[in-house]
Amino acid sequence: MLGGKNILLGITGGIAAYKTTFLVRLLIKAGASVKVVLTDSASSFVTPLTLATLSKNPVLSSFVNEEDGSVSWNNHVELGLWADLMLIAPATANTLSKMANGICDNLLMATYLSAKCPVYFAPAMDLDMFKHPSTVASFSTLASFGNIMIPATSGELASGLIGEGRMAEPEEMVTFLMQHLGEGLPLQGKKILITAGPTYEAIDPVRFIGNHSTGLMGYELARKAANLGATVFLISGPSHLSIQHSSVSLIKVTTAEEMFNEAHALFPDMDIAVCAAAVADYRPKNMANQKIKKNTEELIIPLIKNKDILFSLGERKEKQFLVGFALETENEVENAIGKLKKKNLDAIVLNSLNDSGAGFGKITNKISFIDKKLEIKTFELKTKAEVALDILNEITSRIHA
Repeated sequence: MLGGKNILLGITGGIAAYKTTFLVRLLIKAGASVKVVLTDSASSFVTPLTLATLSKNPVLSSFVNEEDGSVSWNNHVELGLWADLMLIAPATANTLSKMANGICDNLLMATYLSAKCPVYFAPAMDLDMFKHPSTVASFSTLASFGNIMIPATSGELASGLIGEGRMAEPEEMVTFLMQHLGEGLPLQGKKILITAGPTYEAIDPVRFIGNHSTGLMGYELARKAANLGATVFLISGPSHLSIQHSSVSLIKVTTAEEMFNEAHALFPDMDIAVCAAAVADYRPKNMANQKIKKNTEELIIPLIKNKDILFSLGERKEKQFLVGFALETENEVENAIGKLKKKNLDAIVLNSLNDSGAGFGKITNKISFIDKKLEIKTFELKTKAEVALDILNEITSRIHA
C-alpha cells in the first residue's frame, strides 16, 4: 500500500516525537519516499539531523533557508502537491486546534492548509487534555474536513497518569495507513502467486542452460498487484531485479524443480496464480561434478524434460484463477488457445517475438489477453509496468463478474 508513495510527515512538539525516528524507518522500509516538516518545538524532542539521515531528505522547519549567505524559500504549496498523503504525528492539542481553526503560523500549518492529499493525524497528549471539550471539538471539525484520525491508545502517559492519549506506536500507524489505503482496492484481501524470470539448469558447476528472461514482467505484476491491495508471493528465478514492498514476499529459486516445489506448496492457499516465468523445458540428465574440459570437437548433453508447472497447477486447480503466458513465433493465437485448453487455464497472455518491442530483455511488451471463453483483447505496445496493470485489470474484471 505504501510502496512508491510520497509521504509528508509533520512532527510537532510532544514527547511522543521521539517515536517518529522509528516511524520514518518503517515508512522507508515499506517503500515510501518521506519528507519531514518539523515545528520549532519538535526539534527539542527529536533532531533534524537524525530525521534527515533516516529519510534521506532535508528536514524543513521554516519558510526561509539562509545558508552560506544565500537565501531560499521552502515552498509549502509544492510540498503539499508532492505528497500522496500527509501524516501529522504527534498531533498535539495545540496543533490540532490550529488545524481545526486554520491558524497558519508555521511551515507545517501552511503546508497542511495547502495539501490536496489525504491527511492523517495521530493525537498525543495527556489524559485530561485529550478529553477536554476543545480537543473533542477539534477531532469533530477535522473529521468534517475529511482528515483521518489514527486513534490514540490507552497506557502510561508522560505525566504518570494512565489513560487515553498515548500516541499509536509506529507499527500501528503503518498498519493503519496500509489498511485504510487498501479499503476498496480491487484486489484487497486476495492472495496472488506470481512466477517470474528464467530458470537455470546446471550442466556442470560452471555452466547452465537458461534463457534471456530478466523477470521484469513478473516483478511489475507483483508490484502492481500489491498496490491494488493483494498479498503477493513472487517466486523468482535468477534475476538482477529487486522488489521492496511490504505486501510482497520474494522467494528466490534457481531451477525448474525448485520453482515447481515452491509453486505447489503455495498454490492451495491462493486466489490467483499468474505464471510469467520462462521455465526451462529441459535439463541435463546428469550434472557433471567437475567443469567439463574442451577435449572433443563435439559435446553431446542428454536432456530430460522438466515437470510442467503450469500444467500441474491446472490439474490441481480448485477455486484459483490461473493465468499462463505464451511466447510464440508462429501461429500465435492458435498455439496460445491450445495451451490454454490443454493446461486448464482461466486465461492466457500471448506475446509474439514477431512484434517489435516485445519479448525478453525489453522494458516494453505487446500482449493479447485470451480468456477461457476465447474472448481476445489485444493491447498496443506499452511499458511492462503498464502491461502488468492491463493484465491485472482483465483478471479483476473476471473474478468480480
